[in-house]
This record gives sequence, C-alpha cells and structure tokens, in this order.
Amino acid sequence: MDAIQKQLLREIADLHETPEGAYNLRADGSGTARKTTANIDIVTKADKPGIDIIIKPNTKKESVHIPVIIAKSGLKDLVYNDFYIGENADVVIIAGCGIHNCGDQDSGHDGIHSFHLAKNARVKYVEKHYGANEGKGKNVMNPTTVIEMEEGSYMEMATTQIKGIDDTIRKTSAVLKDGAKLVIKENIMTHGDQYAETDFAVDLNGKECGADVVSRSVAKDRSVQLYKSNIRGNNECTGHTECDAIIMDDAKVTAVPMLEANDINASLIHEAAIGKIAGDQLIKLMTLGLTEKQAEEQIINGFLK
Repeated sequence: MDAIQKQLLREIADLHETPEGAYNLRADGSGTARKTTANIDIVTKADKPGIDIIIKPNTKKESVHIPVIIAKSGLKDLVYNDFYIGENADVVIIAGCGIHNCGDQDSGHDGIHSFHLAKNARVKYVEKHYGANEGKGKNVMNPTTVIEMEEGSYMEMATTQIKGIDDTIRKTSAVLKDGAKLVIKENIMTHGDQYAETDFAVDLNGKECGADVVSRSVAKDRSVQLYKSNIRGNNECTGHTECDAIIMDDAKVTAVPMLEANDINASLIHEAAIGKIAGDQLIKLMTLGLTEKQAEEQIINGFLK
C-alpha cells in the first residue's frame, strides 16, 4: 500500500500494521487482502459484490476487520456484506470507509451491511467514515445497515463520521425478538456545504427487548443535518431515542424523533436538543489561557466523545 492508503487505514480502523484475527481489506473497488481463522470464515459473494462473514457458535474474544479505502477520483463502489453471528458468540467487528479524492470527479462508497445475530450472540460493531479532498470532487457515502436479532442477543453499534464526507444518507433498520438489546451511538460533524442525513427505524417485536439510540452531532459553516428516528414498540419493551446537536455559524439542523406504541406495555422515550455552545463554557476555558477557537474545539471534542 502507498502512504495515502496507509493513512486512510489509520483514520478509519486505527490500523498501523496487519491486524490480528480475521480481516478483509477492500481497496479501490476490489479485495486486496484476506485472512480467516478457525472460527471466522470470509467468503466472496458469487452473485454480487461483497462478502459473507460467518462466525461459528460459541466463538469468544475474536475480532474481524473489514475496512474499505478509496484513493481514486470518480470511483463509485458498492458492496453487500452479510454477517452471520452464531449462537452464544461474542465478537468485535471493525468496519469503516476512507476516501481520498484528489480529482474533480465525485468518489463514493455505498455499503449495505446485514447482521444476523443468533440466539444469545453478542456483537460490538464499530464503523468510522473519513474523507480527504485535494480536488473539487465530492466524497459521498451512503451506508445501509440491516439488523436481525434473535432471542437474548445483544448488539452495540458505534458509528462516527470523522470529517470530509460531503454527502451522506445513513439508514439503519433493526428487528428485535424476545430479550434482545440494541445500543446505537452515532457521532457526526459536518462543515462547509456538507449534507448529512440519518434515518433509524427499530421494531421492538419481542417481549422484554429494548433499544437505546443516541445521536450527537456538530454542524458548522453552511452544512445541513437531518436526523430521523422511529422506534416502534410492538410488545412489552423499552425504547429510547435521543438527538443532541450543536449548531454553529449558518448551519441548519432538523430533528424528527418518532415513537409508535402498539402495545399497552411498551415504554418509549424520545429526547431532542439543538443549540449553540454556551457562552459561559467558552469564557471559562478562555480564562485558562485558550483562544476562542481552541475553547470551541475542546467543547466539541468533549461533546462528541
């Protein structure tokens, strides 16, 4: 790999060398490296671009890295990745996409990820998006995540849009059965004329299942953000959706949280807050010797953690 590709891997997957465990690296539209283990198999799809990641039942303390990097201007990449997590497995999956666009054409990646969690399976899924521009072309990412959770399964999903993504529509849908738990944490920052849209839809079908969906975002300059979420309580369940946003400059942020209670024992909560950085926070940090810009950066970094 060249220096640009290595930098993209560091940004999206914290990789400085070949990762331990199973991995699949996709670069500029094709697979370039792969490793499987005794418990984790990675198979190329025969009918469309993408891979199947098959994790055996009872697999513990193993990880899978599946980063995607694009360093060609004008490349539009589309992949379908399916994850099959066996019963009682407990694994970490590190994904993400980085684009370095040095030309005048738009570059993009659309990743359709489907998760199938068997009974009592546990997954921590981390996905980072990062872009760098040296030309006039845009960096476009439209990730779609589809989650199916069997009885007693647990999934924690942490997604981060670091910087440099000009347009993104992020769609996530999930269906939970009895006792399943889903936790989603999203962090987004936009600047310039960027546009970011998030759309969460969760069906709480199982008895005593639950979902906690939280988004934190910062919108700068003239960027636009739209947050939509819909949690449907179809059984005795608990659901919580929250959107907190800091708005700066001439940015625009819209939050549309929605709840549907279709069972008398469904307990659902939504929260939404949009506002500017408090003046007293800036003053407090500036009295410690920080400039106004440094103080803003400190507040934003703490808010997005």
